Amino acid sequence: MADIKTLFINNQEIQIGEEKTVLELARRAGIEIPTFCYRPDLTQYGACRLCVVEVEGRGIQASCTMPPRAGMKVFTNTQKVRKIRKAILELLLAQHNRDCTLCTKSGNCELQKYSAEYGITEIPYKKKKEDEFLPVDNSSVSVVRDPNKCILCGACVRACMEFQGIGVLAFSDRGSSTKVQPVAGKHLADVNCVNCGQCVSVCPTGALTVKSDINFAFDKILDTNVKTVLQIAPSVRVALGEMFGQKSGENSIKKIYTAARKLGIDLVFDTNFSADLTIMEEGAEFLQRLKSGENLPIFTSCCPAWVRYLEINHPDMLNHLSTAKSPQGMLSSIAKEFAPKYYEGFTKENICVISIMPCTAKKYEAKRQELSGQTDIVLTTYEFAKMIKNAGIDFETLEDSEADSPFGKYTGGGTIFGASGGVAEAAARSAYNMATGKNLENLDITPLRGVDCRSKEASLEIEGKKIKIRVVSTLKEAEKAVREVKEGRADFQMLEVMACPGGCVNGGGQPSACQKLSIKRNRAMGLYEEDRNLPLRNCHENPEIIKLYKEFLDKPASHKAHELLHTTYSDKSKTVGFVSV
Repeated sequence: MADIKTLFINNQEIQIGEEKTVLELARRAGIEIPTFCYRPDLTQYGACRLCVVEVEGRGIQASCTMPPRAGMKVFTNTQKVRKIRKAILELLLAQHNRDCTLCTKSGNCELQKYSAEYGITEIPYKKKKEDEFLPVDNSSVSVVRDPNKCILCGACVRACMEFQGIGVLAFSDRGSSTKVQPVAGKHLADVNCVNCGQCVSVCPTGALTVKSDINFAFDKILDTNVKTVLQIAPSVRVALGEMFGQKSGENSIKKIYTAARKLGIDLVFDTNFSADLTIMEEGAEFLQRLKSGENLPIFTSCCPAWVRYLEINHPDMLNHLSTAKSPQGMLSSIAKEFAPKYYEGFTKENICVISIMPCTAKKYEAKRQELSGQTDIVLTTYEFAKMIKNAGIDFETLEDSEADSPFGKYTGGGTIFGASGGVAEAAARSAYNMATGKNLENLDITPLRGVDCRSKEASLEIEGKKIKIRVVSTLKEAEKAVREVKEGRADFQMLEVMACPGGCVNGGGQPSACQKLSIKRNRAMGLYEEDRNLPLRNCHENPEIIKLYKEFLDKPASHKAHELLHTTYSDKSKTVGFVSV
């Protein structure tokens, strides 16, 4: 038996496991060490130095880059350590725009949090003058960049490169003039940003925030001449509750329905319904391509950041994208087309569709020329939680309620869309049934699951033909798969892509999960738990979907279905200043 190696943190003996750093080991032992630049799914950087600890015989060290060694004695809260951390915070605050009460990140800012914890009430350095501040970049439809709140931790730079392989953000200049900005000082709207919002997720301050549509949404909800229709994406149900003290992964969808009605929403639908619908259209399209042998592998089209990436960087591959709209796009189209047939007082002209999404790129998707006029307002999970708080609604005491019919009924296949692999798994379940008339014996396609692995594969046989499915999250992994297709090396027939690591559960509009990987895992588990417990788990079994086709759409991939539920793409490689590195 191998010797068990241990070290000591604050005189507590701790067994060394697989952790690569003292910081990770301390956190596993329940000892919190503050840090700005450390993110567990990004490379170690060691820039902010807030995580310094005192090591016997070695002095002050950065715990986020120091490997644990047997016998090491580490102290995380000595006088020297506290003095250094306080000095770091004071220096950061001296360069910071400290209008905290006006900042959208106020109350959720790590700089604000640590400054309070270390009792900083005065800054012994000269404050920046108003004319020394840089202009705020409001050009993007999804993200606001305020360079005056940047603390140069580099997390956004690494996220953009390590997750997406794009490198939109980078360090520029030197010394006291150093800043993070898009290449050549351009605005975010003028570069090849895909609006994924992962830079927002990892930013510890208000330097990168979601562009808020809260006031616009309240205006529409309170306007008596407008009929508001709400749709709620799958992964919102396992994350929004975190803003109200619930555990990550706890499913609060029935409270969310109630909260929406208390806000004044007229109709509450569920995007899980249109996720089921998406599978019907995408599944039929996939089987058609299998039969013809054309435009394979099929690429999923639910992730707008991925669609934009392909339009910019690989426009020659657009014929591989499924033409099916995303669930957001489908439900917006369906609501405006058919809600007037079900509900008195609703017309195409007075309906305002508001969607609650885990994704900042959905704001961009709603503005796409091909989809304009369908989804009127996109709010992130974080924004909708703030609206609930703003309206004085006590979320914890809300009673459960159900979504409105007919566009609120859904199956487990629609629910799992929120986790990486969920779209492909739901598609495989229904495509198999469409081709054979039978359901898969085992609906749990576990090789496609898991939010930590960024590339997964599974195979199944449909009428004697072996089908391989690949699932990737992050555009960096997607790029590898696209290269395989271009070079003729791809052996898969379906490719699911989600830009955010782990899928929509870890979207740029969710409450941040960047400090703990367990958060996105718990969210995914919450979705799979709902899938297991629902009476119907296959998208093609949704009775309201069956009824919709029977009464209005005829069948999947019909002419009417194409008019309402499908879209087109275009070459956007010449609309931005540069392409990915």
